[in-house]
Amino acid sequence: MRDAQPEPGTLFYDPATDKVGEYQDRTGPYAMLRPVGGGREWQADPAALRPATAEERLSAGVRAANRRARTDAPFMVGIGTPRPPVPEPDCTECDELASRRESARATHDYSAETDANVLLRGHQRREHRE
Repeated sequence: MRDAQPEPGTLFYDPATDKVGEYQDRTGPYAMLRPVGGGREWQADPAALRPATAEERLSAGVRAANRRARTDAPFMVGIGTPRPPVPEPDCTECDELASRRESARATHDYSAETDANVLLRGHQRREHRE
């Protein structure tokens, strides 16, 4: 990065972290970069930064899109996917399976989250038929 102050949002490659980041501003002797698509800023040595290549920009954009897809998934329920089952009131097994689902969701273990939903639906069909 040259002495001229780049525009905020310009993408740079930081060899110290092996990441591409959006330039935010300078703080003292450091350039502040943020992951593409948002996230926690980090300090970088401006002398070591270089403009990101087209391939690096594309890769960073794909990572950001994948991250959004994983984190936005709970908000997309009902758009082409079945709604998660709601536990029946005062049912210990329903509560345990719903708790298992929430723990899996919190750790981004989507396979375990799906397993808990399948088990909860099966339990509800067997035990809570109307």
